Amino acid sequence: MARKKLYRPIAAMAKKIREYRALKNRPRDSQRFALDYETMIRPFTNKRLPVLAWEDVRNENRLFTLLCQLRLFGIGRMVTRKHWLWQYDEPCYWVVTKVRVDYTAETLDHGKAWGYLTFRGKTYNEVKEIDKVIYHDWRMVPKHEEEAFKKFTPVSVETIQCTPYPPLLRAMILAQKQKEGKINTEEPLIDLETIISFTKDYFQNKKKPKGTPV
Repeated sequence: MARKKLYRPIAAMAKKIREYRALKNRPRDSQRFALDYETMIRPFTNKRLPVLAWEDVRNENRLFTLLCQLRLFGIGRMVTRKHWLWQYDEPCYWVVTKVRVDYTAETLDHGKAWGYLTFRGKTYNEVKEIDKVIYHDWRMVPKHEEEAFKKFTPVSVETIQCTPYPPLLRAMILAQKQKEGKINTEEPLIDLETIISFTKDYFQNKKKPKGTPV
């Protein structure tokens, strides 16, 4: 018979105290992501940034570097990212709704932010945490340009309904039709709109034809 595990309140309390101390003493983002802009080395990890990121680090800003300069830390303002502007024609931006600033940072340029995301013209109605706030590619959309930035005319995309079979499978299908005496010059195509689901019973009930190689 298994031995009943005893509840040890003092040990449980000591475990909670250790977890609380570990949580309290964990390094903050302002310590982890601090950067020496001359050497491009993070003092906390003693690692150098990739060379490809140096130009953005020198010329672009982190999200909280922009928000800390605004009233109410930019709540209600629209922010976007440089690589979104370069990569997509559709508007991509965040509307900031909530900010939690790390007040231990010397210039208040670290923290967490939440907002509504619009990605490639599609707006999500759920408030999400803004990710990659420490990246040096954030840009503030000026207030007088926000309406023009939001304008978007969706482009109709043609959906592909059929696609040709792979060469080997196409040759097998044509050989099977020729064996059955079906003379058909139509090219076999895969219908992408048809949804086919195979159950376990389908494979169990399917019998192998005689004379075929295993």
